[in-house]
Amino acid sequence: MSDVVSGPGAHCPVRDSRAQGNNRAASFGLDASVLVALLAASSAPTPLYPLYQDQWGLSALAVTVVFGAYSLALLSALLTTGTLSDHLGRRPVLAGALGAQAVAMLLLASADGAGTLTAARLLQGVATGVATSAAGAALLDLENPRRPGRSALTNTMAPVAGMAAGVLASTLLVRFAPSPTVTVHALLAALFAAQAIAVTFTTETAGRRAGALRSLRPRLGVPPAVRRTLLTTGTAIVAIWALGGFYSSLGPALVRLVAPDAPQATLGTVFFTLSAAAALTMWVLRRTDPLTTAIGGCTVVLPAAVLTLSGLHGVGLPAVQGGAALAGAAFGAVSQGVLRMLLASLEERDRAATLSAYYVLSHLSMSLPAVAAGAATQHYGLRTTSHAYAVITALLAAAALTALAVSRTRTGACGSPRHRPLR
Repeated sequence: MSDVVSGPGAHCPVRDSRAQGNNRAASFGLDASVLVALLAASSAPTPLYPLYQDQWGLSALAVTVVFGAYSLALLSALLTTGTLSDHLGRRPVLAGALGAQAVAMLLLASADGAGTLTAARLLQGVATGVATSAAGAALLDLENPRRPGRSALTNTMAPVAGMAAGVLASTLLVRFAPSPTVTVHALLAALFAAQAIAVTFTTETAGRRAGALRSLRPRLGVPPAVRRTLLTTGTAIVAIWALGGFYSSLGPALVRLVAPDAPQATLGTVFFTLSAAAALTMWVLRRTDPLTTAIGGCTVVLPAAVLTLSGLHGVGLPAVQGGAALAGAAFGAVSQGVLRMLLASLEERDRAATLSAYYVLSHLSMSLPAVAAGAATQHYGLRTTSHAYAVITALLAAAALTALAVSRTRTGACGSPRHRPLR
């Protein structure tokens, strides 16, 4: 006899299960779109920096300070609010952060100088830091047992896909839209406002629990289960995120140096090349062993640096774009492999803290070297700074290769941990 009772008003477990499944799928899609939008907004200013430089006479140092202000504000938020959603729930934290993000976009749209631009980017960084941990943890909460590893794949692919989308959309608006510095951020403000409203209707995946105020104390807690992995992979994270920071902040200036006659709208495309290549690499290698993926990514850093530098020695813009593509492949391989290793066997209570630790290290690696490079260009010029930056990242990648190779030897001797393929 059937368990389902038919008739008007009857309770139907099958329908309830389907409705719950649809709601979780919609929540997963929205949380993924939030990560995409957050990183799109972070990269959208890259094609706009040359416009700001021309309008306000900003130096390369000023541009990297604006870039660094965003990253350091994001890091401060991760250190203080990285586990806040574990106490208050994912929905309220996400909705509030997205509302603040919309305000930051309106401030960017109305910026009239380096000071207001920096202030708006500070607010954007705080909002992004709060939202990133909550959205990433929500994706892990919504893992579908029938599709193991999908949450980890989304956590790695959504940010780089967002960076690529942000640069591409901003580049197109610079080319075709009136007042692009206003239009770009006005559209993003509308998007974040819509997402803030939509989040309130999603499935809550983390119950409220005490300790919200205590969780705001600045700290960086790395769960014991991932400490060895983070120590082993830390140099690789530093190398590829530092490389990404160079292309993000100084990429337009490098294109202008190599190809002075290039159209204004194309100056930010070098970072789009990097981001698109990273996203494609993550997808292609999603079923490859994560340690192998990370090792392969590190081996690509040196040829990426050499090819980029050859653009400064007569080869021209195609070499810079080719170097950016190789750098993107390295970025995608290393970041995906490392994050999969970190998230392989985490318990629910450790998810937000682990993501926060990863984002803190990665964004420090992206922002501090970029700011230092901006300062170096003031004294030594972009050409010399680019050579020094390439050498340093190549050395970091070589050190990372050594650490990862030692790790492979040890796990091979002791029994390699099983990593689920991403689907």
